[in-house]
Amino acid sequence: MRDLMNLMGKAKEMQAKFQAMQEEIAQLEAEGQSGGGAVKVTLTGKFEMKKLQIDPSLFKEGEVEILEDLILAAHNDAKSKVEQTIQQRTQEMTAGLPLPPGMKLPF
Repeated sequence: MRDLMNLMGKAKEMQAKFQAMQEEIAQLEAEGQSGGGAVKVTLTGKFEMKKLQIDPSLFKEGEVEILEDLILAAHNDAKSKVEQTIQQRTQEMTAGLPLPPGMKLPF
């Protein structure tokens, strides 16, 4: 019975840590770039686009597709950075826990 109570206490502690981590991640910002920094996208930890910067030299008639591709590339770069940060922080928090291989947290 004591082991069960200990386990329940640890689960509650882990839940509080995940809550704190989710709040921290919500405040996170990551900037992605493409075109040598000509296009920059800033995303929050919830993958919401907060900022988009485009170098005015990219506004040329007939090159809309290039600009669209650069925006997508910058967005994907920022998204990758947010995902890496979330994964790193989750691994730090769950270090030492006996989790099954391939289990992703937070759920």
